[in-house]
Amino acid sequence: MSNAAPSPMSARPGGPLTGTAHVPGDKSISHRALILAAMSVGRTRITGLLEGQDVLDTARAMRAMGARIERLNPGEWIVDGVGVGGFGEPDGVIDCGNSGTGVRLIMGAVATTPITVTFTGDASLSRRPMRRITDPLALFGAEIIAREGGLLPVTIRGAQDAVPVRYQTPVASAQIKSAVLLAGLNAPGQTVVIEAEPTRDHTERMLTGFGATITTEITPEGRVITLTGQPELLGQNVAVPRDPSSAAFPVAAALIVPGSEVRVPGISRNPTRDGLFVTLQEMGADLTWENPRDEGGEPVADLIVRHSTLHGVEVPAERAASMIDEFPILSVVAAMAQGKTVMNGVAELRVKESDRIDAMARGLRDNGVSVDETTDSMTVHGRGVIPGGGAPAATHLDHRIAMSFLVAGLAAQAPVRVDDGGAIATSFPDFVRLMRNLGADLGPDA
Repeated sequence: MSNAAPSPMSARPGGPLTGTAHVPGDKSISHRALILAAMSVGRTRITGLLEGQDVLDTARAMRAMGARIERLNPGEWIVDGVGVGGFGEPDGVIDCGNSGTGVRLIMGAVATTPITVTFTGDASLSRRPMRRITDPLALFGAEIIAREGGLLPVTIRGAQDAVPVRYQTPVASAQIKSAVLLAGLNAPGQTVVIEAEPTRDHTERMLTGFGATITTEITPEGRVITLTGQPELLGQNVAVPRDPSSAAFPVAAALIVPGSEVRVPGISRNPTRDGLFVTLQEMGADLTWENPRDEGGEPVADLIVRHSTLHGVEVPAERAASMIDEFPILSVVAAMAQGKTVMNGVAELRVKESDRIDAMARGLRDNGVSVDETTDSMTVHGRGVIPGGGAPAATHLDHRIAMSFLVAGLAAQAPVRVDDGGAIATSFPDFVRLMRNLGADLGPDA
């Protein structure tokens, strides 16, 4: 993607958005389903898999290390796994493209298997910090070589005789937690992760589903997650719920475009992922949940969202982990609200695909919105309108920045343009078609 020609896109204000938005499968769960299926004995059938580039790169990596993976139909895949500790050494470098989740989880999965694997990625991923993952993996006995600053490319020589690890995460990060737990699968004894703030728990849920013994308890130290190593994971049927982070875009658009009413079926209601919806309801959003049910060990429901008159709120820092990917689109909604919206605890956004605080602040300011920022907070002064026009928003190869500004253009006073929408394919390849089906006027620049 980093070598592709830029793909400018724009969005223009228009009529109400109506209809049903079938958003793609959850990206976080899709990565984990492929990795745990590859580490299992027997066959796993996955339905609802997100077929964005990030997940396809993870599938390619699992194939390169010995798993047999086949796509049967859209979203329907089968994986014949190699078992815990069964990965073979790949013939070439593992290219994870733009996916921080993919590369960090796969590093964890191979760290306790005695093979040597080199990981690389695109220009954006190659600027993202990997030491937060490689440092705890070294505690298992893995040898790690990286560029200055712990950047990609990274070579991991997996531990010959892995030892279990007890690790307290230095920041709230499901990727760190998950990498350590995946490494712990092929270590003897019990691997323990302690997190001061809860993060998304898809890995723990899915490990249980595949047959691992894993417990979680709340202690004065925080959440203590204990995994018993060297289990035999068994192939499963996994139904991937639809991604709340992708749902955020049609939901936000319906909230801010007058007259809109959109239904978004099958959205994950995992409490470690619902921070955005909690915040939107505090802002006055008209959200209705229907038909609650369980799919693949995850709670899901259908969401109906209607255009709403919104007001600013203060988002507490402790909620940040449950909505870390949704702050860019929340900042657009905040610009359309009346009053000040303060987003606290967002420092992690500065080391995502881009510095998302800086990217959103610059783009919103260019479109006439007043924004303040600190290292760990972002404040949007909403006036119920996005004036629009101005310079194109720079996306920095970041899919969420691109989609956020395109949604902004649907409710702005004038079209909003992004310099490159190519990265959208990493997580939401059907974004443009889905939004146009709802009535949105957006797409590639002519």
